[in-house]
Amino acid sequence: MKVSVRGRRFPGLLAMLLLALAVGCQLFAAAPPRAAAGSDTAAILEINGAIGPATSRYVVRALETAQKNGSRLVVLEMDTPGGLDSAMRDIIRAILASSIPVVAYVSPSGARAASAGTYILYACHVAAMAPATNLGAATPVPIGGEPDVPLPGGGAHPADKPDSGAGTNSGSDKSHPGSGKPPEGAAGEGEPANAPRSAMERKVVNDAVAYIRGLAELRGRNADWAEQAVRGAASLSANAALEQKVIDLVARDLPDLLTRIDGREVQLDNRTEKLVTRDLAVVRVKPDWRTQLLAVITNPTVAYGLMVIGIWGLLLEGYNPGAVLPGVAGSICLLIALFAFQILSVNYAGLALVVVGTAMIIAEFFFPTYGSLGVGGLIAFIVGSLILFDTDVPGMNVGRPLIAAFATVGGLMIAGIVYMATRAMRHPIATGAQAMIGASAEVVADFTGKGRVRYGGELWNARSDAALRAGELARIVKVEGLTLWVEPQ
Repeated sequence: MKVSVRGRRFPGLLAMLLLALAVGCQLFAAAPPRAAAGSDTAAILEINGAIGPATSRYVVRALETAQKNGSRLVVLEMDTPGGLDSAMRDIIRAILASSIPVVAYVSPSGARAASAGTYILYACHVAAMAPATNLGAATPVPIGGEPDVPLPGGGAHPADKPDSGAGTNSGSDKSHPGSGKPPEGAAGEGEPANAPRSAMERKVVNDAVAYIRGLAELRGRNADWAEQAVRGAASLSANAALEQKVIDLVARDLPDLLTRIDGREVQLDNRTEKLVTRDLAVVRVKPDWRTQLLAVITNPTVAYGLMVIGIWGLLLEGYNPGAVLPGVAGSICLLIALFAFQILSVNYAGLALVVVGTAMIIAEFFFPTYGSLGVGGLIAFIVGSLILFDTDVPGMNVGRPLIAAFATVGGLMIAGIVYMATRAMRHPIATGAQAMIGASAEVVADFTGKGRVRYGGELWNARSDAALRAGELARIVKVEGLTLWVEPQ
């Protein structure tokens, strides 16, 4: 494809597309985060915010780098509300395969390791928390959320309130949050009161329970409370977690943590290893620029914005061939958005509604529907945007203000089109034969019956039943081909 500008032809859009693809391939090529080498170091990784593809990439590659550099220890400083199951499992697989000890540390004070963070904490060789932190609420949330299932006694189903941060058992008050024992007489023999009702809910929750119990048994931690965190969204503070043997210790800060775990024995590769951490140098491993960029574009709000900009750019290029800039910018934005959608959990029905709705809004410019096509497109656009990332996973939703902004712009465009169309309907016809009716023409020479008049700088044949004199103005009453019927004004 070539674009012609001022008579010159060059492969502008195609070249830019190929360049974008090449840059994209190079951009996401494997390149681990950089860290200082040395056998007397503790590598510190930060999990801050929602856990997504960028987080898992950062942690997995940083663990590989720490092992290659011979670090004695890796510390995961966590403050997360949860995240995607696939990203969480990638991190846990890397931890379980690590040849060096990994310590989970929920820090600083006020932080949390909710949902996916709880699973990661259970997977680490040592689990620690700072004062005034919490963990739990690990009930899995399927894409689209979970429907409310009424209980026999009324009220919402406890399992349908994930990430609520509830610290009590959802059963009767005879059960202890950390016991994992169902209350007597609950929802069938041997089944907790908050057991999921549908087959899909049972499948998802039971899989999550088996997964976290396996991690708890591997590390010798409280497996019963872990199950309750999944089934009942239970949560614990740092001190309560220590009392119930969910974590190994509470540490004020990182130096205190390294001091307190010194001499502790952990199981590593079917062997027992004694930690020597008191004098370790701390090396903070930051995400490389590729990971940081991946974190930006896989933010659902950013991916959504790139998609809309890409669609509009390609449409503008199609309506104005040779503009180049809209096509290039739109193509790059759309390619990046599609890459992000490949990684994220996307509702493709919502994506289709967004594309169709945007096309209908654009079509309003070219079809005289007086707003009906545009309003339908706007509704499809809004609905598609709301369900595009239809999930209750924290940090994995499109920002509602951004949706409102794009919808407002679309609504204003539709209103402007309808206003201009209505205004044009009220104006008198300004072109063609109908626009000549009632206009004035100058008589060129005296005539009665047939003659000639000047209209719009042109000479026209004219007919009139009345006598007209040269220089007089006559009013046009009818147009027949190239002949004007006139009468005296």
